[in-house]
Amino acid sequence: MKKRYTGCTENLEKRILEHNAGKQRSTRGGIPWNLLYIENYNTLSEARKRESYLKSRSGRRFLDKIK
Repeated sequence: MKKRYTGCTENLEKRILEHNAGKQRSTRGGIPWNLLYIENYNTLSEARKRESYLKSRSGRRFLDKIK
């Protein structure tokens, strides 16, 4: 089973390096992580709202269509 991680960060390159280095216990089991999709937002609240959607059933379907 392939794992999918959805999250927010201000430094994408650093975040992926941290996940692939095993620094995050919750994402250690999915190494190596590959970037599939990026969206940019001006505020953290906008990004969190979109993150919640992408973690929902309809959001996961949206991501499945684009990969």
